[in-house]
Amino acid sequence: MATPIPTDAPEDRGSEQTIEQKAVAGLSQGALVRRRFFRHKLAMTALVVLVFIILLAFTSVGTVIGGTGSLQADASGTLTLNGWRIEGWWPLNWWTAYLLVNAGQPTLSLWPLSFGEHPFGQDTLGKDIFAQVMRGTQQSITVMFLVGIVSLIVGVSLGAISGYFRGWSDSLIMRFTDVVIIIPIIVLGSIIGKLLGGNNAIVFGVFLGILSWTGLARLVRGDFLSLREREFVDAARVAGASNARIIFRHILPNAVGVIIVNTTLLMSAAVLTEAALSFLGFGISYPDVSLGQIISEYREAFRTRPWLFWWPGLFIILLALCINFIGDGLRDAFDPRQQAKVSRRKASRAVAAIPSVQAVTMVEAPTSDSDLPYIDEFSDLGERSAPPDARGDTGDRPGDQP
Repeated sequence: MATPIPTDAPEDRGSEQTIEQKAVAGLSQGALVRRRFFRHKLAMTALVVLVFIILLAFTSVGTVIGGTGSLQADASGTLTLNGWRIEGWWPLNWWTAYLLVNAGQPTLSLWPLSFGEHPFGQDTLGKDIFAQVMRGTQQSITVMFLVGIVSLIVGVSLGAISGYFRGWSDSLIMRFTDVVIIIPIIVLGSIIGKLLGGNNAIVFGVFLGILSWTGLARLVRGDFLSLREREFVDAARVAGASNARIIFRHILPNAVGVIIVNTTLLMSAAVLTEAALSFLGFGISYPDVSLGQIISEYREAFRTRPWLFWWPGLFIILLALCINFIGDGLRDAFDPRQQAKVSRRKASRAVAAIPSVQAVTMVEAPTSDSDLPYIDEFSDLGERSAPPDARGDTGDRPGDQP
């Protein structure tokens, strides 16, 4: 009877590691995060779509620099932009009324592919909806990034101070955070939007970001409370590192995963908050354009011209979903418990490459006790020897009594 016995199992070091461990051996933490994120198909798809939307919005109708970008009416009633406009590849703008084409219906055709003069249609005045939606998308993207940047700076700063120093500073910051949390952001946003927002997306985004930092600050505080008790922080204190160096060089890099993931969630919520406030008339208002303001302006034409709602609503959903999916990918990338799924083909190749699986010898299994090797209990190191009868003696030892 033949039994397979691996002959070189003690020498096989690769069999002690999983396939995933072999794939990431020697990679730094940053390389591991990038590897996991780039392999997240849904997050990468959302990132491509988001980049496409940003490029489409800012290159089609152009952008404005050197000013607020808002529309202002002069003494004659002519609308002019506050700032210098960089022209885009789309020939129409979002504030001029044009002649109605195709009764204002969308001229976009998927088969055969054709955009026409007004692919998203026109309103009753003849304004181009494509140009309006692109301008509104610019405003939403601007507010989204400003909210993310401002919330990141304020939330991380207050959370780090509160969690690291504790004591009276922790109590003061957390009580102030509790006061801000209990007030609905839609109420504070409407007040700020009415007083300071108007048709300026930059000011509106900054002040909306100042109101959105509370959740991030509490999460950062919790991470800092845990990390400040770790051994590497004690070692940095013994080495004479200052508090600022410990915070920024030792603790903050270990909390970057929580910070980035929650910042993306804040940015996604900012898109919906801006659209809701503009719909209610407390955000970006006429004569400028935002996605929520477009829906609010044409809400009475829902039955007769439904395409006026399709396109702004579609871009609001796309922006929010893309940011959420990117946040999910970042969360999985920063989670050390996540393991990549290995395909069956890769697993077969990896198993075939292990020497202990390839080098298997066939030996005859013992059929009786007499075939087993004899181990002399009195020999050094338990070396193998033949049975007593095979050596030609009776097995008696000196001094044995008959």
